[in-house]
Amino acid sequence: MGGATFFVLTVLVLALVTIFSGVKSVPQGREWTIERFGRFTRVLKPGLNLIVPYVDRVGRKLSMMEEVLAIPSQVVITRDNATVTADAIAFYQVVDAAKAAYEVANLQAGITNLCLTNARTVIGAMDLDEVLSKRDEINQRLLAVVDQATSPWGVKVTRIEIKDLSPPNDITEAMARQMKAERFRRAEVTQADGEKQGAILRAEGAKQSAILQAEGRKEAAFRDAEARERLAQAEAKATQMVSDSIEAGNVNALNYFLGQKYVDAFAQLANAPNQKFVIIPMESAGLLGSIAGIAEMTREAITTQITAVPHAARPAAGTVPNAAPPGRPAGT
Repeated sequence: MGGATFFVLTVLVLALVTIFSGVKSVPQGREWTIERFGRFTRVLKPGLNLIVPYVDRVGRKLSMMEEVLAIPSQVVITRDNATVTADAIAFYQVVDAAKAAYEVANLQAGITNLCLTNARTVIGAMDLDEVLSKRDEINQRLLAVVDQATSPWGVKVTRIEIKDLSPPNDITEAMARQMKAERFRRAEVTQADGEKQGAILRAEGAKQSAILQAEGRKEAAFRDAEARERLAQAEAKATQMVSDSIEAGNVNALNYFLGQKYVDAFAQLANAPNQKFVIIPMESAGLLGSIAGIAEMTREAITTQITAVPHAARPAAGTVPNAAPPGRPAGT
């Protein structure tokens, strides 16, 4: 009885072990490879899967999620013989579990070495200034090369980013001095351009001012010439009138003309700024004669005007001049 019970228990235990060994539950985001007698047969997807107990076994358990791989720093020599310390970070995802499991022995080590060697190749083909200013180009070139190299491994490299590019301290100091000098040069150029523009504007303003002043002088000269011309015409007309009076036998006009010139000359002499004392040797009789001639001409002009009034305009004989109108007292 005891032997039969032991046999039944043994069979039940074997059955349970067989069932559990033939049922596999794969987590989400992972895939397992199945090997039969050491040979790859298939891939288990996430979920509940059945395998042949004691014949099939799980080979590799791979993550199908995107993973991050840190690339260690290394010293790289650029094309212009400058040394740069560079490190990076890579993002990759397994797209074919079978290839990732059996095409490469160490997937992460393979990706790391590919990134290191190609980083030396890409950065070594560029100058230091290009390396420091064209990180995007370096990232793109590294991604294209590494992704193509890892494609047979069933891996998709999604991104490669350069984390840090550190030149030596002496080069950093030289770059700082160069940048400072460049900033000073730009400031000097900007200041020179400003002074140049200011000089141009000032010259343009001076030019316009000179043009306006010349036009003003031209207009003033034209006005002065016109005034002198009219003054000369007036002088000529006055001289002609005096000449006509002399021909008519009237010397008073000549006396008036000479007296006016005489007085004007002494007025200018008295107003001269370089004279404080003026001694005038003159003949008083000549000046008085000129004044008498002017008075005589004035009397003749008044007499001529009275004579020219029509006889009808004079008051009739026997009438009272300035008589007040009827109804108003005289003298009001």
